[in-house]
Amino acid sequence: MRVLVAEDHRILARTLATGLRREAMAVDVAHAGDEAERMCLLTEYDVLILDRDLPGLSGDEVCRRLRAAEGPPRILMLTAAGEVTDKVYGLTALGADDYLAKPFDFAELVARVRTLSRRSHQPAPGALEFAGIVLDPVRHRVHAHGRPVDLTPREFAVLHLLLRAGGAPVPHDTLVRTVWDEHLDPRTSAVRATVSRLRGKLGGGGMIAADTGEGYRLCG
Repeated sequence: MRVLVAEDHRILARTLATGLRREAMAVDVAHAGDEAERMCLLTEYDVLILDRDLPGLSGDEVCRRLRAAEGPPRILMLTAAGEVTDKVYGLTALGADDYLAKPFDFAELVARVRTLSRRSHQPAPGALEFAGIVLDPVRHRVHAHGRPVDLTPREFAVLHLLLRAGGAPVPHDTLVRTVWDEHLDPRTSAVRATVSRLRGKLGGGGMIAADTGEGYRLCG
């Protein structure tokens, strides 16, 4: 899942980005409205977390413009304007998909972002199964050959992509772009290390193959 955080309060923006990355989301950050609009037009985000009070171009105007664009992300307004009239205006007049007032609970924010991401795809998937591995994307549960498997959020996200590919290779760049973000140095061993741990938890080195030049795939 790829998320853009548009927030001019730099400490809050950094805190949100760090927390969401720990939840295995690929996160970019914008500190101004015009920057957020430009990034959304250039990159396909699943969810935009949008502060209404942004410099350069207000969050309200960003929301209006993106709603008129082709294939906009789901928009979660995150703002100090928390009156009922503010929420109604954001959801109806501006066209936001969700609205969360500050201060907020981070666990609730994560749940809302994940819900919006599921809505952005066609349609919300049920359990995925391949070669004895069953993954429930809604309950975040995994079983391998009948036994439960405890995965980190990032391991879960990698396995989700591999299962959706159904045995076809998933390119390294796709894993980086979807599970990590643009700040990950592609020369690091982060992807390889995560796949290695995932292999072990699934029950053996033969569960996931590394195809040179192609990426990673599940073995049937």
